Amino acid sequence: MKKRDLQRFQKMLLLQKEQLLGNARKALSGDIHLDPDDFPDEIDTASSEIGLSFIGRLRERERGLLNKINAALEKIEQGVYGECENCGEEIGLKRLEARPVAELCIDCKAEQEKLERRMG
Repeated sequence: MKKRDLQRFQKMLLLQKEQLLGNARKALSGDIHLDPDDFPDEIDTASSEIGLSFIGRLRERERGLLNKINAALEKIEQGVYGECENCGEEIGLKRLEARPVAELCIDCKAEQEKLERRMG
């Protein structure tokens, strides 16, 4: 992969990382809270709790994505970014542009998904 492409992907990954960390900072600063006095009845309270649960699941997904971003940045540092972890072939630029944290080439990913569907 060309150095210019690596720099572009590194910039994309760092920007995405900063956005995720910004979301986490907002959550930790008290932007998300549940105060029972804010809700006049049980339905409002339940609705708010469901919303908070959903936000919690989103945070878990963001945490997983952050781990993948950090792994991709480490691969850039090691000089192995863009190599398929399964077959060792180069992951296509189009795939990396769509998903900069991709670990598998399109063929290996398709095979993985086919196996997952068979397994149920």
